[in-house]
Amino acid sequence: MLQYEFMQNAAIVATVISILCGVIGVFITARHLSFLTHTMSEIGFSGASFGLWMGWTPLNGMLLFTILSALVAGSFNKNKPLKSTVISLISAFFMGLGVLFLSISQASSSYATNILFGSIVGISRGDAIQISLIAFIELIVIVLMYRQLKFDFFDPVGAQGGIRFSGTINLIFLMMMSLSVSIVSQIVGALLVFALLTLPAAAAQFWGKTVHSLIIWSIIFALIGTWSGLALGYWTNLPVTFFITTIETLIYLVAWGSSKILN
Repeated sequence: MLQYEFMQNAAIVATVISILCGVIGVFITARHLSFLTHTMSEIGFSGASFGLWMGWTPLNGMLLFTILSALVAGSFNKNKPLKSTVISLISAFFMGLGVLFLSISQASSSYATNILFGSIVGISRGDAIQISLIAFIELIVIVLMYRQLKFDFFDPVGAQGGIRFSGTINLIFLMMMSLSVSIVSQIVGALLVFALLTLPAAAAQFWGKTVHSLIIWSIIFALIGTWSGLALGYWTNLPVTFFITTIETLIYLVAWGSSKILN
């Protein structure tokens, strides 16, 4: 399976993104940012479509739009988030905008399918290097800010008095989240980003008791989903995204069920 270059690229990206999702997903679920993650992915869809219209790669267009959305989201007080109706309105607008950009760019329907549902086996070596570099930088930032992130996200009340730059930390994390949404979309697509960014971390909450253990379990669950999904997609010639999302859902259900039985 790995004798082919496209599968090598897919395996590299799947591994790197799984590790990133396992780490950052723990903080996303701790702050209950899953809905914002989904909104960013839909904004990213319009960004990818915009990139096609401008003659860029979809990833670069998606990075532009999601980073801008993170800057806007960071301007709001984290204790007074946007109402869900406003977020839904923003999501609907940008999905429509994405359709418009696809239409005027005269892109084929396969482009729309790849953006919405991912195409990990279509990732080039250049894309794999770019995605790996972004993920590596994010992981370095998380390591450097780990203590502050853990305090701010898992003890927000204490963080208000204990961390001087809590607002800055929040903005930096939103920026990292926007980058994660963009590169994760290359695997599972803009519409199913939450499958890797939130499901492994959510499942880890049933087994992990500390932040360290949450991250370890989350990474393991993400790797199981991507590696198994990639292998099953190769052997069956069915969409890899289907297998990844199905496996991650099953992992969550097993973790939830086992916690109920043991407790």
